[in-house]
Parts: sequence; C-alpha cells; structure tokens
Amino acid sequence: MPPEDPHEIHCHLDRLLADRGMPLVELANRVGVTVANLSILKNDRAKAIRFSTLSVICHELHCQPADVLTFGPQ
Repeated sequence: MPPEDPHEIHCHLDRLLADRGMPLVELANRVGVTVANLSILKNDRAKAIRFSTLSVICHELHCQPADVLTFGPQ
C-alpha cells in the first residue's frame, strides 16, 4: 500500500484520556508534546508517531502501546 493510501492503524488517545479524566493539555504538559500534535493523535489523524512519544504517553497513562494503537478497519 503506497504511503498516500489510507492506513488501518487507529489511535485511541481520546478514549484513554476520557477514561482517566485527563484533559489533553495536562497530558501535553506531562509528555512535552504540543497540544496541536497530541490533538492530531487524539482525533485519529496522525500518519506517524515516534516510539519515544508513544513510550512517554504509555508511561503517563499507565497503559500499553496496544491500548493506544490498534490495527484494522474502523
């Protein structure tokens, strides 16, 4: 599948934040990523994520990468 084609990786940051009652701004401050970049993840519009960013998100939300990202049709 060429890079410009839609992918089937989905981000569930919105659900994780809601489950924890954590605002996006608080997570952004904790992980050192801009609110704008986290918003792209939260709204499932990201095309990539750095492992270092995923690691710190998992650390702060006390979750696993599979809780943040899944593969398959939405």
